Amino acid sequence: MDQHKTPQLGNQLCFPLYVIAKEITGLYRPLLEELDITYPQYLVMMVLWEHQRLTVNQIGEKLFLDSGTITPLLKRLEAKSYIVRQRKIEDERVVEISLTDEGERLQDKACLIPEKMNDRLDLSETDVQELKQAISKLLDKINKK
Repeated sequence: MDQHKTPQLGNQLCFPLYVIAKEITGLYRPLLEELDITYPQYLVMMVLWEHQRLTVNQIGEKLFLDSGTITPLLKRLEAKSYIVRQRKIEDERVVEISLTDEGERLQDKACLIPEKMNDRLDLSETDVQELKQAISKLLDKINKK
Protein backbone atom coordinates (compact mmCIF):
# COMPACT_ATOMS: atom_id res chain seq x y z
CA MET A 1 0.00 0.00 0.00
CA ASP A 2 1.29 3.48 -0.78
CA GLN A 3 1.99 6.18 1.78
CA HIS A 4 -1.32 7.95 1.19
CA LYS A 5 -3.94 7.29 3.79
CA THR A 6 -7.35 6.16 2.54
CA PRO A 7 -9.91 8.95 2.99
CA GLN A 8 -12.35 8.26 5.79
CA LEU A 9 -15.85 9.69 5.85
CA GLY A 10 -15.53 10.95 9.42
CA ASN A 11 -12.43 12.97 8.55
CA GLN A 12 -14.01 14.87 5.67
CA LEU A 13 -15.41 18.40 5.89
CA CYS A 14 -17.69 17.79 2.91
CA PHE A 15 -19.73 15.03 4.54
CA PRO A 16 -21.17 16.90 7.55
CA LEU A 17 -21.89 19.89 5.29
CA TYR A 18 -23.74 17.61 2.87
CA VAL A 19 -25.74 15.99 5.68
CA ILE A 20 -26.65 19.32 7.28
CA ALA A 21 -27.81 20.75 3.95
CA LYS A 22 -29.93 17.65 3.27
CA GLU A 23 -31.44 17.61 6.77
CA ILE A 24 -32.18 21.34 6.90
CA THR A 25 -33.85 21.16 3.51
CA GLY A 26 -35.90 18.24 4.83
CA LEU A 27 -37.05 20.35 7.79
CA TYR A 28 -38.28 23.01 5.36
CA ARG A 29 -40.20 20.50 3.24
CA PRO A 30 -43.45 20.30 5.28
CA LEU A 31 -43.52 24.07 5.79
CA LEU A 32 -43.10 24.68 2.08
CA GLU A 33 -45.62 22.02 1.08
CA GLU A 34 -48.23 24.25 2.73
CA LEU A 35 -47.21 26.94 0.21
CA ASP A 36 -47.01 24.45 -2.68
CA ILE A 37 -43.37 25.29 -3.43
CA THR A 38 -40.06 23.46 -3.21
CA TYR A 39 -36.99 24.64 -1.33
CA PRO A 40 -35.22 25.92 -4.49
CA GLN A 41 -38.42 27.75 -5.47
CA TYR A 42 -38.53 29.25 -1.96
CA LEU A 43 -34.98 30.58 -2.45
CA VAL A 44 -36.03 32.25 -5.72
CA MET A 45 -39.08 33.76 -4.07
CA MET A 46 -37.03 35.12 -1.15
CA VAL A 47 -34.70 36.87 -3.60
CA LEU A 48 -37.68 38.37 -5.43
CA TRP A 49 -39.44 39.44 -2.22
CA GLU A 50 -36.28 41.30 -1.34
CA HIS A 51 -35.61 42.87 -4.76
CA GLN A 52 -39.04 42.86 -6.53
CA ARG A 53 -37.63 42.66 -10.07
CA LEU A 54 -34.45 40.95 -11.27
CA THR A 55 -33.07 39.40 -14.41
CA VAL A 56 -32.60 35.65 -14.65
CA ASN A 57 -28.83 36.16 -14.46
CA GLN A 58 -29.11 38.32 -11.32
CA ILE A 59 -31.20 35.67 -9.58
CA GLY A 60 -28.70 33.02 -10.63
CA GLU A 61 -25.79 35.04 -9.24
CA LYS A 62 -27.51 35.58 -5.90
CA LEU A 63 -28.34 31.87 -5.58
CA PHE A 64 -25.12 30.52 -7.13
CA LEU A 65 -27.14 28.78 -9.86
CA ASP A 66 -26.60 28.71 -13.62
CA SER A 67 -29.36 29.60 -16.07
CA GLY A 68 -29.87 25.95 -16.99
CA THR A 69 -30.83 25.23 -13.39
CA ILE A 70 -32.77 28.41 -12.68
CA THR A 71 -34.91 28.47 -15.84
CA PRO A 72 -36.98 25.34 -14.98
CA LEU A 73 -37.55 26.74 -11.46
CA LEU A 74 -38.81 30.00 -12.92
CA LYS A 75 -41.08 28.24 -15.40
CA ARG A 76 -42.70 26.26 -12.57
CA LEU A 77 -43.16 29.42 -10.47
CA GLU A 78 -44.70 31.14 -13.48
CA ALA A 79 -47.06 28.19 -14.01
CA LYS A 80 -48.20 28.67 -10.38
CA SER A 81 -48.82 32.38 -11.16
CA TYR A 82 -46.24 33.59 -8.59
CA ILE A 83 -43.97 35.34 -11.09
CA VAL A 84 -43.96 36.80 -14.59
CA ARG A 85 -41.06 36.36 -17.03
CA GLN A 86 -40.69 39.14 -19.55
CA ARG A 87 -38.02 39.87 -22.15
CA LYS A 88 -36.54 43.36 -22.01
CA ILE A 89 -37.51 45.46 -25.03
CA GLU A 90 -34.04 46.99 -25.38
CA ASP A 91 -32.32 43.56 -25.24
CA GLU A 92 -34.47 40.51 -25.87
CA ARG A 93 -31.71 38.19 -24.62
CA VAL A 94 -32.36 39.51 -21.10
CA VAL A 95 -35.36 38.11 -19.24
CA GLU A 96 -36.70 40.03 -16.25
CA ILE A 97 -38.59 38.32 -13.47
CA SER A 98 -41.13 40.08 -11.31
CA LEU A 99 -43.68 39.04 -8.72
CA THR A 100 -47.38 38.77 -9.43
CA ASP A 101 -49.98 39.78 -6.86
CA GLU A 102 -50.25 36.09 -6.00
CA GLY A 103 -46.49 35.92 -5.49
CA GLU A 104 -46.61 38.90 -3.17
CA ARG A 105 -49.46 37.31 -1.18
CA LEU A 106 -47.36 34.17 -0.79
CA GLN A 107 -44.83 36.29 1.09
CA ASP A 108 -47.33 36.83 3.92
CA LYS A 109 -47.65 33.08 4.40
CA ALA A 110 -43.89 32.55 4.14
CA CYS A 111 -43.14 35.10 6.88
CA LEU A 112 -43.89 32.43 9.50
CA ILE A 113 -41.29 29.99 8.18
CA PRO A 114 -38.12 31.49 9.73
CA GLU A 115 -39.68 31.52 13.21
CA LYS A 116 -40.88 27.93 12.83
CA MET A 117 -37.39 26.88 11.72
CA ASN A 118 -35.79 28.70 14.65
CA ASP A 119 -38.15 26.89 17.03
CA ARG A 120 -37.37 23.55 15.40
CA LEU A 121 -33.58 24.01 15.51
CA ASP A 122 -33.57 25.49 19.02
CA LEU A 123 -30.30 27.38 18.51
CA SER A 124 -29.36 30.52 20.39
CA GLU A 125 -28.93 33.73 18.43
CA THR A 126 -25.20 33.51 19.20
CA ASP A 127 -25.05 29.96 17.79
CA VAL A 128 -26.81 31.09 14.63
CA GLN A 129 -24.48 34.07 14.15
CA GLU A 130 -21.37 31.95 14.75
CA LEU A 131 -22.55 29.34 12.23
CA LYS A 132 -23.33 31.99 9.62
CA GLN A 133 -19.90 33.60 10.14
CA ALA A 134 -18.07 30.28 9.82
CA ILE A 135 -20.04 29.30 6.71
CA SER A 136 -19.56 32.76 5.15
CA LYS A 137 -15.82 32.57 5.82
CA LEU A 138 -15.63 29.17 4.11
CA LEU A 139 -17.73 30.36 1.16
CA ASP A 140 -15.50 33.44 0.76
CA LYS A 141 -12.43 31.20 0.63
CA ILE A 142 -14.06 28.96 -1.97
CA ASN A 143 -15.10 31.93 -4.13
CA LYS A 144 -11.60 33.45 -4.08
CA LYS A 145 -10.16 30.44 -5.89
